[in-house]
Amino acid sequence: MSRLSSKTLADLPADVIRPGYDRARVKAGVVHLGIGAFHRAHQAVIFDDALNAGDLRWGIIAASLRSPSVHDQMVPQDGLYTMLVRDGGSEQARVIGAVQAVIVAPQDPQALVAALASPDTHIVTLTITEKGYKLDPATGALIEDDPQLAADLVSLDTPRTAPGYLVAALARRRAAGLAPFTAISCDNLPHNGTRLRNAVLALAGRHDVTLADWIAERGAFPQTMIDRIVPATTPQDIAALTARLGVEDQAMVKTEPFIQWVIEDIFCGPRPDFGAGVQITAAVAPWEEAKLRLLNGAHSGIAYLGGLAAIDHVHEVLALPEARIFVEALWDEAETTLSPPPELDVAAYRRELMARFDNPTLRHRTRQIAMDGSQKLPQRLLATIAARLNAGQGIDALTLAVAGWVRWQAGQDDLGQPHVVDDPLAAPIAATLGTATTTQQRVAAILAFDAVVPPALDDSAQFRDALTRWLTILENDGARAALASFRPD
Repeated sequence: MSRLSSKTLADLPADVIRPGYDRARVKAGVVHLGIGAFHRAHQAVIFDDALNAGDLRWGIIAASLRSPSVHDQMVPQDGLYTMLVRDGGSEQARVIGAVQAVIVAPQDPQALVAALASPDTHIVTLTITEKGYKLDPATGALIEDDPQLAADLVSLDTPRTAPGYLVAALARRRAAGLAPFTAISCDNLPHNGTRLRNAVLALAGRHDVTLADWIAERGAFPQTMIDRIVPATTPQDIAALTARLGVEDQAMVKTEPFIQWVIEDIFCGPRPDFGAGVQITAAVAPWEEAKLRLLNGAHSGIAYLGGLAAIDHVHEVLALPEARIFVEALWDEAETTLSPPPELDVAAYRRELMARFDNPTLRHRTRQIAMDGSQKLPQRLLATIAARLNAGQGIDALTLAVAGWVRWQAGQDDLGQPHVVDDPLAAPIAATLGTATTTQQRVAAILAFDAVVPPALDDSAQFRDALTRWLTILENDGARAALASFRPD
């Protein structure tokens, strides 16, 4: 079977949307670190829109910081891939042409540094997940005993980490008399721009204080909030698309119609005339907080409780009336902690979220959402719980979601089927919980695990009691029983 490529593009069915620009004339004004499915369904689409609008400065050089798998999927296809937008019974196929090249950073680190240092590069975007910033989630300091970061602290001749690549390239830009690029974190982290800036400045300062000062003065690290549900692609998806297109696309992505990118109005160089789906604003934090505590907080609760109940997909979890009651109650609790911007109608946003979760064609897997929970829980659930406790409010639904995460660490669901706890702190969490023989001891152990749980919550009798109660039900009776017993305040 032939692959999707520049040669086969013209042979696709007439209803497939194709790039409306000459790819040979495109300049790569963007470098993206962490080219996974989310980038291909989100930021790459936004820059593809800019190219289609006639501004040919916004092609993308993408880099994988770990595996060559995406490179191997995309390079034989000349960087082309199909985005399927699914909504109920409808499906629209669009070929995205913005990606000009894919670099496997560990195989050729200097190629990535050169791309970042290029005069054509104006914007760098990152989807490297929370663990890619090499910052301690509790303190915000560099994790100096991380082997990759430790190497970058010694030398940046061959960088190993995202901050290392950025610092090496910014040093080269300064030496060449070029301005810095605008570096935009697109990961679900509170104050993600500040975190990226802190990581870059801390590492730069360890090598050259004057470089750190130059970056601090002239660089730009806007806060952002991104939103689009992008389930993992399956072999069945690829086979079905092959039958539809007549060519094979190993790099395809599937997603929903909704797309949102809120960017703080801080740039240090050119930017596209962003179109639909992008909002430039003076204050991202209220948008970011609403997404983290409503969409992402509910997603985590659904993932752990649904996964424990051996339910594969989000829409299948929400087919349970008791699960819908739980999600609405979690939103009720989280909503009181928000300071939404005037443009955000929270009630309408909640209705829209539920409709997105209900979309059966996305088939968003609970196990996909459950990954990296130790990096996600602090901002998605624990910060919300802390805010509710400070206000003297109840935390029952939020705590049930946290109890689901604790129970998930056992590595098997309620039917006794094993699962991998895919998390950078899985081993130390397992060691922490492994010495506990009772539910109360497991709660005490996890609350003392300060790499995830802030000390204020460890000291809260209300949180401790609620977590013990829910974890007891989950361990004895399972997630379905816990949801069935849940009663909103």
